[in-house]
Amino acid sequence: MKKYIALSFALLACISTTFAQDAKEIITKMLDQQRGKSSYVNMTMKVVRPTWTRSMEMKSWSKDTDKYFLILITSPAKDKGSASLKRQKEMWSWTPSIERTIKISPSMMSQSWMGSDFTNDDLMKGSSVVNDYTQKLLGKETVNGVECYKIELIPHEDAAVVWGKVVTWVSTDGHYNQMKVENYDEDMYLVNTMNNSELKEIGGRYMPTRMEMIPADEEGKKTIMIYHDAKFNQKISESFFTQQNMKKVR
Repeated sequence: MKKYIALSFALLACISTTFAQDAKEIITKMLDQQRGKSSYVNMTMKVVRPTWTRSMEMKSWSKDTDKYFLILITSPAKDKGSASLKRQKEMWSWTPSIERTIKISPSMMSQSWMGSDFTNDDLMKGSSVVNDYTQKLLGKETVNGVECYKIELIPHEDAAVVWGKVVTWVSTDGHYNQMKVENYDEDMYLVNTMNNSELKEIGGRYMPTRMEMIPADEEGKKTIMIYHDAKFNQKISESFFTQQNMKKVR
């Protein structure tokens, strides 16, 4: 009898480990689908409020998934030239109208980026969903007509992250597209939900080109991100991601 109980526990442990490995592999492939070894994206951000809407045109560059990241605002005129930079674990923002560079501290990562519903962490990818979280495959669900893996991410105790829990849905069709994300605070209350849609071929990849970030308790508010053009796996030097270049890139 003890032999069968021990065997059962060993089997359960094996299944649990396999699911953890599968979940981590899915998340890793999802990140590669989103960015590859490097990426360039031309996009529009629309901040929607009950009484007004504001739009910004932007460009972004990335290298090595989440190690190097640069966002440049190209319009409207009052925000043109503003930029945000991530280099390894350090982040900065540049505002040309006042010629001021601000270093983004860990305590600022949960703050709104440019008045939108995305945080600094969301846009700058300050935390790694591979290294800073434990991934758990919860099963499969259909999101917006797309069958997805449902994966729960719980941060490690020593991880400097914004969220207390993240649940994400990744397509099972081999493209590994992130179709939905729910972000929870440390008390496990839902803070916001991101829904991805309008799957199209862009930059040689079939992926969502529209993202909507919706706050949980603020009716009528959301931020929409629309991809217009993208390029992946092109050569880009680490020297591109510097404070000097952040101020002059166009």
